[in-house]
Amino acid sequence: MFYHDGGKLQYEVKVDRPDPVFAKALQQAIGGVQGEIRVCLQYLFQAWGARGPKKYRDMLLETGTEEMGHIEMLATAVALNLEGAPVEEQEAAAEDDAVAAVLGGMNVQHVITTAMAAMPVDASGVPFNCSHVYASGNVAADMLANAVAESTGRMLACQLYKMTDDKGMKDMLSFLVARDTMHQNQWLAAWEELGGRENHPIPNTFDQSIEPDEFNYTFLTFGKDESVPQPEGNWSSGESFDGRSTFSIERMTPRGEVPDLGMASPKAPVQKGQEGAASGGLLDKVLPG
Repeated sequence: MFYHDGGKLQYEVKVDRPDPVFAKALQQAIGGVQGEIRVCLQYLFQAWGARGPKKYRDMLLETGTEEMGHIEMLATAVALNLEGAPVEEQEAAAEDDAVAAVLGGMNVQHVITTAMAAMPVDASGVPFNCSHVYASGNVAADMLANAVAESTGRMLACQLYKMTDDKGMKDMLSFLVARDTMHQNQWLAAWEELGGRENHPIPNTFDQSIEPDEFNYTFLTFGKDESVPQPEGNWSSGESFDGRSTFSIERMTPRGEVPDLGMASPKAPVQKGQEGAASGGLLDKVLPG
C-alpha cells in the first residue's frame, strides 16, 4: 500500500529562470532509459516478486517509493521550466507559437498536448515502454542490475547539472546525484551481503562441474588471424574474479560443422529450387495438404 501526504515534494524544486529547452532535456530523466520511471518500476517489480529474506523486499519497496518522489520532482521542474515558454510569452495564434517553440528547441508536445506539463517520455518524445525494467527474481542479479541503473542515472544527472546555470535546478540535481551515490553503494552493499564475488557466477545453484572447463574461464578472441591483437587484461590471465579458477585466453576456432537445414517444405512459401520432399516437420503437420 502506498500513501501520500498532500503533495509535498521530497526535496525543494525551484526554477529561477524558466528554460523550455532544458525542460525537454529533463524529460530524459523522467522517461528515458536512464530515468526515474525505469528505476521506480524496476525496484517495485523486483520487490513484488521477491522471495527469500524479507529485508531485501522491504529495501526495494522503500527505494522504489523514493523514486516515485523523484519523478514528481522532475515533473514539477519540467512544468516550472515551461513557464514563460514562447506560447505564453506571445498572444499570436497557437500555430505560430508552436512553430516558434520548436525552432527554439523545445518539445512541441509540451505546447500542444499537456498545456505545459511533463510527460512519461524521453527527451526525444519516445514514450517509456518498460523494456529496460529488469526484475529477474534472482536477488543477487537484480542488485547488480540496480547498480548499473543507478550508474547510468547518475551519469545523466551529472550531465544535466552541467547543462544549466539555474541555481534552483543545480540544487535539485545535486540532490538527485547524491541519492544516486547512495543507491549505487546500497545495491552493491546488498550484493556483497548476499555473498558478492564468492557467490558468482549467478545463479550459484548450477553445478559448475557440468560446465565444459575448456570454456568457463577462457576469454575467447575472434580475430581472424595472428595479425589481429588480442585484448589482454585481468580478464585473460591470473585468478578469476570468483577465485575458483585461472583466466586464460584463446583464439576461437570453429567447433561445429557447417549447418545443413536441408530443403524447404513444399508447403512453405518459398521459391522453386528451395523445395524438397515433405519432411514430416512442424510446417508439414500444421499446413493442410
